[in-house]
Amino acid sequence: MEKVKALIVEDEKPGRDLLINYLGDHLNIEVLDYADNGFDAVKKINDLQPDLLFLDIQIPKLTGFEVLDLVEKMPAVIFTTAYNEFALKAFEINAVDYLLKPYSRKRFAEAVTKAIDKIAIGKKGVDEKKFIEKVNNDVDSYLQRVVIKDRTKISVIPVSDINYIEAQDDYVMIYTDNKNYLKQKTMKYFEASLDPKIFVRTHRSYIVNINQISAIEQYEKDSYVIKTLKGDSLKVSKVGFKAIKDVLDM
Repeated sequence: MEKVKALIVEDEKPGRDLLINYLGDHLNIEVLDYADNGFDAVKKINDLQPDLLFLDIQIPKLTGFEVLDLVEKMPAVIFTTAYNEFALKAFEINAVDYLLKPYSRKRFAEAVTKAIDKIAIGKKGVDEKKFIEKVNNDVDSYLQRVVIKDRTKISVIPVSDINYIEAQDDYVMIYTDNKNYLKQKTMKYFEASLDPKIFVRTHRSYIVNINQISAIEQYEKDSYVIKTLKGDSLKVSKVGFKAIKDVLDM
């Protein structure tokens, strides 16, 4: 088998040094490079396309999960972190293993063996479709921010900045006060991932931040439109109108 190409994403030098030391026992793994923040990690993963990724979760600029949301070709992933609360999420997205710092040389070797076995039989340890549905979440149950990549630029948008979201075929358009962002996600994903006390599916084409509603006006019998603080008019379905009434306690 050819050497497994690996990339290390770790912002602390002692953590990187430990990984490199432990990897000295595995001559079938070649370390291509390392990254110490989320932006550099995305660039290097997409440029170098490693087979295996050693990924810390709490790193500067982006979380490890947000990094994976921007990766074009998914490698096998071994998480290395000091936080055990992310373990369930890691396994939900089919990570190869989850190493809780401080981990032993023996425990590290077990994770590497699993990764090599999966790579050898063509199973990268990560299901990209599941990543699309699982990443971007922080410790909280609902999204706290959305990460968007536009060519070489990465934007991190707090969900509180979102005015509303509009369906755009296989994408959605995210509207804020300053700019609109196209994101390859489904409306169903955002409906499930955003706090339902704040973001309401008002129509098959819209999810609206209730804090951005200036008025709800009757358009015709049993038909309404939402006026946003920015002045946009959005259609409201019967089901959507009932959802808004429930949330606003109308």
